[in-house]
Amino acid sequence: MSSLNVTSPIEVVAVFLILIGTIFSLLSAIGLVRLPDIYTRSHSASKSSTVGVLFTLIGAFLFFIMEGVFSIRLFLGIFFVFLTAPVASHVIVRAAYRSKVEMCDETVQDELKDLLEQDEANYHTETKDEETDASSSNKSEKATE
Repeated sequence: MSSLNVTSPIEVVAVFLILIGTIFSLLSAIGLVRLPDIYTRSHSASKSSTVGVLFTLIGAFLFFIMEGVFSIRLFLGIFFVFLTAPVASHVIVRAAYRSKVEMCDETVQDELKDLLEQDEANYHTETKDEETDASSSNKSEKATE
């Protein structure tokens, strides 16, 4: 029977972080399959998988630091995953919302609906004002000719 050779407490922390990252990634996959609509699925896919990948990469980073190797690739991987995954998820969900993808029946509150309706009303008002200004300036230019 083989035994685990742990030479330092940092290695235990690294293994623990990698295990936590694996659990978060598993929960993300389960949420992606089980949740009802794109909004909740995206939440599961972005938040928990980002945390899972970050824990895993930080655990690997700590392990390699203990081995005496500083990996800039792991460090940059941690930075870019933390930066890009939530932003990409937000953009995808916003595009789905603007494309009128329906929410599930269990959704209780839609906070974005009122804001988008106000934005559309303001946009249409500004567009009409610009059209009115443009047509009146065209009429005045024709009258001066």
